[in-house]
Amino acid sequence: MKFVSIIMGSKSDYEIMKECASTLEKFGVPYELIISSAHRSPKRTKDYVEAAELKGAQVFIAAAGMAAHLAGALAATTTKPVLGVPMSSGELRGEDALLSTVMMPAGMPVGTVAIGSAGAINAAYLAVQIMALQDDELKVKLQEDRISKAKKVALDSSEIEVIL
Repeated sequence: MKFVSIIMGSKSDYEIMKECASTLEKFGVPYELIISSAHRSPKRTKDYVEAAELKGAQVFIAAAGMAAHLAGALAATTTKPVLGVPMSSGELRGEDALLSTVMMPAGMPVGTVAIGSAGAINAAYLAVQIMALQDDELKVKLQEDRISKAKKVALDSSEIEVIL
């Protein structure tokens, strides 16, 4: 079975990352969700990634704050796409996590999204888009989602617009 793997560095990331999971559910994309740390449980992280690949993981989403090395640790372990979601934490409010996630060495890419909730949702959308490259049903669901968003903008505007 093909699925997306969501790995969080700590339990405190769950409140944000459940939005990622909800977005995947909206599209009917199966996922696994675990907590594993690049620093506190590196062997668990490596073992999980290797096992998940064998089970069918197509995309890995890594959420971490502060030093935020989780996405890089995943990228070092797999050749599957890795999407990093920087978490807002600590005195720098996620800016350190953003830089740690985006500044990967050449040849070890991590697709990095926004800090926090918008990033969690966009990581799910990117994962769905990646999987839709080989799944026409998902492609149609994405197209329908875009149409729905455009209709909502028009509806919202019609409720307040003033046009001369």
